[in-house]
Amino acid sequence: MKIHEIERHQAQPQQLEIVLHLDPALFWFQGHFAVQPLLPGVTQLDWVMHYATTLLVPDYRFHSIQNVKFQAPLLPDATVTLTLDWDAGREMLTFRYQRHDGEQRHTASTGKIRLCR
Repeated sequence: MKIHEIERHQAQPQQLEIVLHLDPALFWFQGHFAVQPLLPGVTQLDWVMHYATTLLVPDYRFHSIQNVKFQAPLLPDATVTLTLDWDAGREMLTFRYQRHDGEQRHTASTGKIRLCR
């Protein structure tokens, strides 16, 4: 099952914002965990790289993770915003996942990934 995008915004060439719905039927929730499924961190990173190298900086690839912090779980049926910021001079991709709670957003995870050509 594909990632369910609600909307996508790219106001500037170096920034991308994608609003996603985390469908409970997504493969990534299966077995992670039985009592309370949550979106694995490795999946979050995979989605960051997918969107970055497909839409934001297609000539780049993964080099290394500079830092990553998982602050709150991303649960099934949640609406989340993934924000990507590209700093070409430093070859650094910054990302942030935010959970929607009505009109408010709460940070769920953040990180920096170095990319290379």
